[in-house]
Amino acid sequence: MRTFILALALVFLSAEANSQYSHDVIVETLLRSDTTSIGQRIVYPSFQRDEVTISRVTIPPGKSTGWHKHKFPVFAYVLQGTVSIEVENHGSFQFAEHSSFSEVIDTFHNGVNKGNENVVLLAFFMGEKGAPLSVRRDTLQSTTK
Repeated sequence: MRTFILALALVFLSAEANSQYSHDVIVETLLRSDTTSIGQRIVYPSFQRDEVTISRVTIPPGKSTGWHKHKFPVFAYVLQGTVSIEVENHGSFQFAEHSSFSEVIDTFHNGVNKGNENVVLLAFFMGEKGAPLSVRRDTLQSTTK
């Protein structure tokens, strides 16, 4: 599994991977985009200390991530199941097993598992060292009351 994750990271981080390896190595582009799933332009913020975090996210059947947002680009690959992403003021998007997507930036969204098996995502967070990977909506609302 560790080898798979490292290989997948190389695919995401290398735009011209095909020309960098032997012809025996198969490289498949899983996502190439300059916009998020709702058309926002992907811009990498300037942080004092950049940090990449790769996480395996498992959403059990009938459960959700809870409404949250990210302050920086996040990319995901669906290892198992189909995830529904509800995006505030933009409807819902479905991403099936073996698909990838650019998450929305600074926009609240909720990942929902409407299926009968776990949804498993591999998420790549392009964030800042020491900063949270996401901001929950309920945390913001409770601090502003």
